[in-house]
Amino acid sequence: MNRHAMTPVDRSRAFPHKRRKPWRALRWFAAICALAALLWLAGLGWFGFTMPQTPADGRTKTDAIVVLTGGSGRLAEGIRLLAAGAAPVLFVSGVDPRVDKQSVLRGAGGAPEEVQDRIVLGFRAEHTQGNADETALWARAQKLKSLRLVTANYHMRRSLLELRSALPDSRIVAHPVFPPAVSRGQWWRSVRGVAIVNAEFYKFAAALIRVTLAPAGPAGPDS
Repeated sequence: MNRHAMTPVDRSRAFPHKRRKPWRALRWFAAICALAALLWLAGLGWFGFTMPQTPADGRTKTDAIVVLTGGSGRLAEGIRLLAAGAAPVLFVSGVDPRVDKQSVLRGAGGAPEEVQDRIVLGFRAEHTQGNADETALWARAQKLKSLRLVTANYHMRRSLLELRSALPDSRIVAHPVFPPAVSRGQWWRSVRGVAIVNAEFYKFAAALIRVTLAPAGPAGPDS
């Protein structure tokens, strides 16, 4: 028998318990990080692959159309809906206060002259929660009961969350538009698409927590 063979007792002496603790803590930390990453990827997949792909209701008329600025195609679609008679008035939330209505309309490709007087601009909102607050103030002043919400498909879930929190008694019809980078479920095919969806998923999660815990809290800086 080899006298120099290390017994279990010898091994414990060679590698004291105190030295093993940091490695055990590191393994736990790595496992927690891996689990968090898997949960985040699962949530991102759910968020991205369940984004709306068609309007929830393309025929029902509402008291107003609401467009949230910040992305291509939104205002042009709102103007098209207004001209088609989907609602008697169009409210555009989050307009830069340094521009006038004609500049805004030109940026959207123009609007028929007969509907221009039925387009109302809101200049106060700077982020999505602000859009909801601004829209709610205007809708209550006009005594409106139903709205058609026009925004990007990736932005729709958070916009509905904020607007329904601000107007819990109103009927809101989702009407998404589809930016090329995230159109028709193809967001995962490009770095830009993944970046857009990932950022929006983070913002939606933060908004959901805030609305759940403090639905009447002050507007925050998220956009």
